[in-house]
Amino acid sequence: MMRFAIFLLPLAVLFSCGGRASSTTVATTEVVRPTIIKPQTYNYIIRNTYPHARTSYTQGLFWYDGSLWESTGEYGRSKMMRVDLESGRATKSVNLPKREFGEGAVLLDSVIYQITWREGVAHLYDVPSLKERTKIKYSGEGWGIATDGKWLYMSDGTDKIYKLNPATFKREATIAVTFNGQSLSLLNELEWIDGKLWANVYLTEKIVVIDPASGQVEGVLDLTGLLSEADMDSTTDVLNGIAYDEATGRIFITGKNWPKLFEIEVIK
Repeated sequence: MMRFAIFLLPLAVLFSCGGRASSTTVATTEVVRPTIIKPQTYNYIIRNTYPHARTSYTQGLFWYDGSLWESTGEYGRSKMMRVDLESGRATKSVNLPKREFGEGAVLLDSVIYQITWREGVAHLYDVPSLKERTKIKYSGEGWGIATDGKWLYMSDGTDKIYKLNPATFKREATIAVTFNGQSLSLLNELEWIDGKLWANVYLTEKIVVIDPASGQVEGVLDLTGLLSEADMDSTTDVLNGIAYDEATGRIFITGKNWPKLFEIEVIK
């Protein structure tokens, strides 16, 4: 920690009394500020490449029970799906109402939470059936969502990530995210990996690794060029989608309307 001492004006002044001077008092207080972390740049290796449905506007992605689980967006096309890794095909899916725009999704305690963009509703499904059990209303926009195994963490496109009570979506705490001491906004899809929050930065091909205790970005994964130009068409959109297989350490990455999904190894 870096400490800064702030010196205040003396609280006592010098008085003369019978030729004697009173003592001078200096009051000080210390303000402790966190040391600004200089983010590391991480490299990566592509370990495997898998097919991904070009029609899937990926908003949320996680790994569970040998499959990818994917939330997609766009009005009239939003879904929650179980996806076979090898083929890229959905083996089970449920449609959201046409008036809702799907966003991030996460699994906690055998329940899938799928949030929506501006509709302020989270859909809760049983796993693996994808049978909806209930809905929870919340305020503000929903972009990405992740869990540490106890709490939910939700982004809303700003520089804030909210720690949520899973039963009520009440905001228990707010994490203000900074990069080199400056606020970092457009935080999108989230994933919890080894005690850190990983976040896609919308409209970029970068993923940031955030310390949830301080909100500071500790690392940056630049995935520029991960999807080749040959694989792009008029529907191809931005990088978005992070899934982590905790049992094997595999990390999966894709994007909105991408025809491929990548398994990468991150080099720190």
